[in-house]
Amino acid sequence: MSDENILELERISLKFGNIQALSDVSIHFMRGQITALIGPNGAGKTSVLNCINGFYKPNYGRIVFDGKDLTGRKPYQIVKCGIARTFQNIELYTGLSTLDNLMAARHMLMRRGAIAGGIFFGPGRREELEHRIEVEEIIDFMELQEIRKKIVGSLPYGQRKRVDLARALCTEPKILLMDEPMAGMNVEEKEDMARFILDIHELKGIAIVMVEHDMDVVMDIASRVIVLDFGIKISEGIPDDIKMDPNVIRAYLGEEQ
Repeated sequence: MSDENILELERISLKFGNIQALSDVSIHFMRGQITALIGPNGAGKTSVLNCINGFYKPNYGRIVFDGKDLTGRKPYQIVKCGIARTFQNIELYTGLSTLDNLMAARHMLMRRGAIAGGIFFGPGRREELEHRIEVEEIIDFMELQEIRKKIVGSLPYGQRKRVDLARALCTEPKILLMDEPMAGMNVEEKEDMARFILDIHELKGIAIVMVEHDMDVVMDIASRVIVLDFGIKISEGIPDDIKMDPNVIRAYLGEEQ
């Protein structure tokens, strides 16, 4: 693995019955970059994310993160290595507050056992307070102060997307996978989300891999773009080159008859 690469997919193939979701896909994601993963519906974008964080196990190939082979590891093990994930369909604890959702993400970083945590005295209490300080910093960073004690299920969609992103940050990732972060948002909410993504990248130094259909957002904030079509990587480069690539235009618009 190159020193510039934080994550590499080596010849990944994934099949569901007779459906070939990914075919011999090799991708590298670099430190210090926002990489957009784009393509028409069914191109295999979310399948790539699911392979990276252990939801799917590739039929063939290898996934290497920061020098470690992650192939076949379970999702909770992959999170501990430093890979976090947000979801297109928001996966929050809707009956809990914003604060409790973020504290739940810190569980994997806690060292004390269930008994110490349950008694909530001495070492167990001190550890939880230390994690609470970290969570409060994320709440401030993501501008969630006004909703910190509100039940997540009662929040507007845009705020829930922001809580989902904040929860991913609470795992202290080295790389952040984002699946359709702008989906279902209005223009103002998209602008806010784009600002937070840029702040996470620039101020926290976290590499970001973003699956996104909004091409205006992709062209504005991505350092590099990778294009999939029918489970095959068809193009890779800077945004200006990608939007002029005939293979990409063909994948989105089809060929003239």
